Amino acid sequence: MSKELRLGIPKGSLEKATIELFGKAGWKIKTSSRSYFPSCDDVGLNCSLVRPQEMSKILERGVLDVGIAGRDWVRENDSDVVEVGEMVYSKVSRRPARWVLVVAQDSPVQGPEDLEGATISTELVGFTKRFFAEQNIQVDVEFSWGATEAKILKGLCDAIVEVTETGSTIKANNLRIVQTLMESVPVLIANRDAWEDPWKRTKIEQIYTLLQSALRAEGMVGLKMNAPGDKVEAISSLLPSLNRPTIAHLYNSDWVSIETILPEQEVRSIVPELLRLGAEGIVEYPLNKII
Repeated sequence: MSKELRLGIPKGSLEKATIELFGKAGWKIKTSSRSYFPSCDDVGLNCSLVRPQEMSKILERGVLDVGIAGRDWVRENDSDVVEVGEMVYSKVSRRPARWVLVVAQDSPVQGPEDLEGATISTELVGFTKRFFAEQNIQVDVEFSWGATEAKILKGLCDAIVEVTETGSTIKANNLRIVQTLMESVPVLIANRDAWEDPWKRTKIEQIYTLLQSALRAEGMVGLKMNAPGDKVEAISSLLPSLNRPTIAHLYNSDWVSIETILPEQEVRSIVPELLRLGAEGIVEYPLNKII
């Protein structure tokens, strides 16, 4: 029987970005609106669509071997899984999601200790209960089905624990952040039994390495050109690179070929300078992975 790794793809806001990322990393995954089981061109990979909120619980039960979910939901579920590493999606956001304690703008509350006996509304019930219990603060934590900010404004609770990136929506609703309780980014997580299996662990590490290499390549391009040999130092000083630019002498010529990797947004300012220094045949090309 052939070996197989069961992979959970996060359904929802990360779904499209995750599938695109796997594509750049070398795996073609296709979804269908009629199925929760995407197809994959790797026979050793069996994919399922799973809500990030449930991913860690499903992995802990052994239904899946590996998956991607926000660290916030792993901590909410208090799941016993292995965190392989962070997956910071630039196409979604490079800012961590912040779970913050929020009160009305005119509330006298200045810290968590001022909420003794209060009612707090949130989607992150388990995490919030544990946070206040660790502080020895007695509160009543209620699950919120949405529109959490409005619950303070309507007097339905004393405070909320809500997710934000910039805090602009909270401020716009005349609310105030008391404290950041947790920062979260997507993480690759694994079932502990799968992590102890040599074949599965090797496969998981391979996937993580290639996903990370695809993430590093986002926003980066390769640039190569021909240049006069006496301009090598001047041109090299302009070019950012992982280490140093690659320079090779052209056959039977005083000219050289120069190649480097740089952020795409820097090309527009560097190319005119390269032309001024005598560079010719400048070629820009996209990158899928930087390993």
